Amino acid sequence: MRLPERTGDQLRIGVAVTVPEPWGSELRAARSRYGDPLADFIPPHITLLGPTVVEPEEMAEVEEHLTKAAARHTPFVVRLRGTATFRPVSPVVFVELADGAEGCAALERSVRTGVLDQELRFDYHPHVTVAHEVPDDRLDAAAAGLADFEAAFVVTEFHSYLHGDDGVWRPVRDFALDLGSAPVGLLTSDDASDADAGAVRPT
Repeated sequence: MRLPERTGDQLRIGVAVTVPEPWGSELRAARSRYGDPLADFIPPHITLLGPTVVEPEEMAEVEEHLTKAAARHTPFVVRLRGTATFRPVSPVVFVELADGAEGCAALERSVRTGVLDQELRFDYHPHVTVAHEVPDDRLDAAAAGLADFEAAFVVTEFHSYLHGDDGVWRPVRDFALDLGSAPVGLLTSDDASDADAGAVRPT
């Protein structure tokens, strides 16, 4: 992963929807199982803003911006299902969003404005990485091993992340969506049962 350089006391931040438990631990364990050394450094997430360098004195403005961006959106359902890859462009295998991609894209557009405005190298494609820059056989194994993975959850917030000197990305602050509105794409009774039980289909 190429990270933007920082100098002095600059901070390297990111913004993401964090995959909640129990699925976060399940996907982290899978990423480790397929040999990705970043499994212990990056919590499973859906990126809204990739690694970005800011000055410490800009953080108050960044947090105000993210608070306002979150408040412009209502909760929505994300359903993760199956796998796909960015190969041959990039050696990445990921879990796909069967539902919720439009909601994530709308959040991404709001986040990537103002003080956080920046150009993208690639078109935005919300996903949850499960293997990155590992040998092809490990990428193939991840794609096959998580092909039947499914999870569903309601996105009610997103997080700012800080990249530590130890290389670990840690959530710093949550930014709540407009919780006065009902989630778009309500969970079905089966989805709700799975979420309440902490269930995830075996991989």
